[in-house]
Amino acid sequence: MGLQQEKAVVVFSGGQDSTTCLFWAKKTFAEVVTVTFAYGQRHAQEIDVARTIAQEQNVEHHVLDLSLFSQLAPNALTNKSMAIEQEEGELPSTFVPGRNLVFLSMAGILASQVGAKHIVTGVCETDFSGYPDCRDAFIKSLNVTLNLSMDDSFVIHTPLMWLDKAETWKMADELHSFSYVRDRTLTCYEGVMGQGCGECPACELRNQGLQRYQEEKRQQEGLS
Repeated sequence: MGLQQEKAVVVFSGGQDSTTCLFWAKKTFAEVVTVTFAYGQRHAQEIDVARTIAQEQNVEHHVLDLSLFSQLAPNALTNKSMAIEQEEGELPSTFVPGRNLVFLSMAGILASQVGAKHIVTGVCETDFSGYPDCRDAFIKSLNVTLNLSMDDSFVIHTPLMWLDKAETWKMADELHSFSYVRDRTLTCYEGVMGQGCGECPACELRNQGLQRYQEEKRQQEGLS
């Protein structure tokens, strides 16, 4: 059976990367289900944005409660009193230990309940800020563990793994979702929709990639 006859679960935050993955999954699979996690994140608005996008894209949406994360380890994504920062040689204060390990495990359990064999996540090793749970080696290892734990044959897909932010914008453009991803998503650590506050690390990375892609596109159009 080809992928266009199969079903996938997309780990979905409503941000640039996961929304680009959602459009990729809609093009790739016959049916798509999204799952968003409420883990005490800095902006609960993220959940509302994800829900709205899922509705607009006509895909089934689940919200799972993982609020225990805020009890386990201090980090700037679940504790608003902590500054968003990164010391040289250390992980950013936004790192949530074990987040992708738990998210993908929960997505696998959901997939088994809804009859999906594919799990899609927007993790990326190119722009991963040092997060160990965004590495390709981790994803491959977890895929094996997930299948062994449930005696099943899931496939974890990471369409952004080897892309930088400019290439992610290019993918969104090729999927005919560039304007939607630019204007309708929430990636900003300060909770500003669209292109964000322009100052936090997430916005800087996103906007640098956007500017680089637009410049490359102008150059290519000038040569054609």
